Amino acid sequence: MANRAYNFNAGPAALPLEVLENAQKQFVEYGDSGMSLMEMSHRGAIYEKVHYETEKLLRELMAIPEGYKVLFVQGGASTQFAMIPLNLLRAGTTAAYVATGSWATKAIEEAKLFGEVVIAASSEADSYKRIPTAEELKVPGNAAYVHLTSNETIEGTQWTDYPDTGSVPLIGDMSSDILCRPIDVSKFGLIYAGAQKNLGPSGVTIVIIREDLIAKPEGAVPTMLRYATHAKADSLYNTPPTFAIYMACEVLKWVKANGGAAGMEARNREKANLLYDTIDSSGGFYRGFAEAGSRSIMNVTFRLATEELEKQFAKESEAQGFVGLKGHRSVGGLRASIYNAVSPENVQALVSFMRDFQSRNG
Repeated sequence: MANRAYNFNAGPAALPLEVLENAQKQFVEYGDSGMSLMEMSHRGAIYEKVHYETEKLLRELMAIPEGYKVLFVQGGASTQFAMIPLNLLRAGTTAAYVATGSWATKAIEEAKLFGEVVIAASSEADSYKRIPTAEELKVPGNAAYVHLTSNETIEGTQWTDYPDTGSVPLIGDMSSDILCRPIDVSKFGLIYAGAQKNLGPSGVTIVIIREDLIAKPEGAVPTMLRYATHAKADSLYNTPPTFAIYMACEVLKWVKANGGAAGMEARNREKANLLYDTIDSSGGFYRGFAEAGSRSIMNVTFRLATEELEKQFAKESEAQGFVGLKGHRSVGGLRASIYNAVSPENVQALVSFMRDFQSRNG
């Protein structure tokens, strides 16, 4: 399509064009069913095939070991901020969190509603420009779990390696970097991710949970907020977000066809390197926000000399078809979100614009 925008939105974000075109073909009638997938019963054989194929693809692409359940739930990652402590905290235990930025802070504040929270490590003193080191992590002996945010979309930082938390389950919010690279799922007790950055449209949240963590919670927890409810029913306890799951299935097929997680990592590092090289070689015209060792390959955050110049950059880029380059309102600046579906060609176009903007305003 000739008039597609250069989409750098932070989420909902770019989807592969071929996935969208394929979905368009099947939108009114799925297969030879005589109806759209959105009109079908989630108990029917046609939808169930999509449902279980999505799970199978995710297990394959993430090399999810035996002993883990894959759940499709609703409410976004923000609902997981509550579900995790509701399900995993027990009397006499604490919830340990690593404070790395805006999304980690939201998870921390929510957990405080349900029990005692301990900050196991924090980079707040450094304005969340970096990820804490493994040596900084202090996990209390009575911790029920350790929670980290794998990638902070607002600050543009990302864990390069995940800490070993021993017998204490590690929980990862991977909403903004799931399947951007291969990871060792066995390091985690639970992984969760809203789909709307790397896996599909908004509406479905993926939870990968070790089976020993699926237990009846202490206290009164609503049925829909129990992991056991969804695990027992294969995420079909109630009507799941069927179209969002179908779209996730199509995106996973695209990931598989493009080299899987390793293929995505090569593609993403190429894009990130293009942008960071442009920032670093600008002589200070562009200034990266995150420290070099903590830079995200999903969200590239940067500043200019003045807010006025940043506003001019955003305005001129938008006029040339670039979408979503304003930084989050809480921190300002500029941000290019380069999730899996963002093409290297679109990043090259942005780099060309950045160099031209500098030549005119430097």
